[in-house]
Amino acid sequence: MAAPPSSPGVPITDRRQLIEYIAAGNKPRERWRIGTEHEKFVFQLDSLRPAPYNGAKASIRGLLEGLTRFGWTPVLENGNPIALAKDGCSVTLEPGGQFELSGGQVENIHQTCNEVHTHLREVKAVASEIGVGLIGVGFQPKWGRADTPWMPKGRYKIMRDYMPKKGKLGLDMMLRTCTVQVNLDFESEADMVKKFRVALALQPIAVAMFADSPFVDGKPSGWLSFRSHVWEDTDPDRCGMLPFVFEPGMGFERYVDYMLDVPMYFVYRDGRYIDAAGQSFRDFLAGRLPALPGEIPTTGDWTDHLTTMFGEVRLKTFLEMRGADGGPWRRLCALPALWTGLLYDSVALDAAWDLVKGWTIADHDQLRREVPRYALKARLGNRTVGDIARDVLGIATEGLRRRNRLDGAGSDETGFLGTLYEIVASGRTPAEEKLERFNGPWKGNIDPLFTEYAY
Repeated sequence: MAAPPSSPGVPITDRRQLIEYIAAGNKPRERWRIGTEHEKFVFQLDSLRPAPYNGAKASIRGLLEGLTRFGWTPVLENGNPIALAKDGCSVTLEPGGQFELSGGQVENIHQTCNEVHTHLREVKAVASEIGVGLIGVGFQPKWGRADTPWMPKGRYKIMRDYMPKKGKLGLDMMLRTCTVQVNLDFESEADMVKKFRVALALQPIAVAMFADSPFVDGKPSGWLSFRSHVWEDTDPDRCGMLPFVFEPGMGFERYVDYMLDVPMYFVYRDGRYIDAAGQSFRDFLAGRLPALPGEIPTTGDWTDHLTTMFGEVRLKTFLEMRGADGGPWRRLCALPALWTGLLYDSVALDAAWDLVKGWTIADHDQLRREVPRYALKARLGNRTVGDIARDVLGIATEGLRRRNRLDGAGSDETGFLGTLYEIVASGRTPAEEKLERFNGPWKGNIDPLFTEYAY
């Protein structure tokens, strides 16, 4: 979840400005960058309970304040530290205290992995001192909504009240899910459309390879990625597979029209969040927003509104790939490697489009529906998702090989896909690995997960 904009921006008086805002993301290939974001659950070592925001020691606030020794600057809301900033990166909090690094814009996956390694080293140093641990999985495996603390951020109060009006699992999305995502650039409107279509079509394949959320309330849920399933019953106005992306006429303007029909959550003014839940950005553009009658939006308001769309792929001035469950260190680097290999090499992008261009909307819906439960064993026609994943990994590998971005030892970026090759070759997702341990050596007790799989 984004922090408040640093400045309100300029007034928006015409719909064309909204289109131009997104189109300004066009960048020549040499300026393309990779941004990786990943979340993890913070738990108290003595009780395994989710860490509260406040507390003398084992708390989220203690973790934030402890990280300032590494040069992070606190971001305050009503006097409370709710984020950190340093060198183009940020640490932010999801509603239930999920701890997120939003990394910088880097040129290659080697830099991404160095960034992730540095962040985890810093966080673990502070965590060990204050009595908390961190774990990367897609859904909180043990504790329920009532056991999860809410973070003191104004936008979350508005969303907390609104979510139950739209779906049964929206509060679970807020409080009990963790993801890893990658943000990538586009060169032109046509390039954006092609990348959006490929990324949206292949998102279920990524969900399958990264499936790591089989437990709910300490027991198997029947889903391998319960986190992915949660989005199916969160809010139909802002979730789903977006069929219009595959239709003729898709472009910046079409996406803006879609976002104008996504109901608002809030407006940020003078350090506070104003409840505009369910109201229309179209009305705001016309000066008829009930929450702020007579006022028109700014580019800061539009930036905020773009963050409230929760599809598997999200368009801002870049594209966000959002389907994967959170996980351990190796998979935090594997996700940007996968999508960079697919989308940042033109031959790979063409091959990926050839793989998916014949899929129908019914095919997309089937994959979106079945993959959260069956992962690699889900089927499309006469092929399993595992079969498709092998093809996808092959395309991504060749794309990374052609990029030829080398580290100091002369290695390219293909090695970061190794963990995904292992998963696909075995046919066993991280979720299935944990289920085997739960039914075997753990003897039906979820607690060992917090020691065996913690960072």
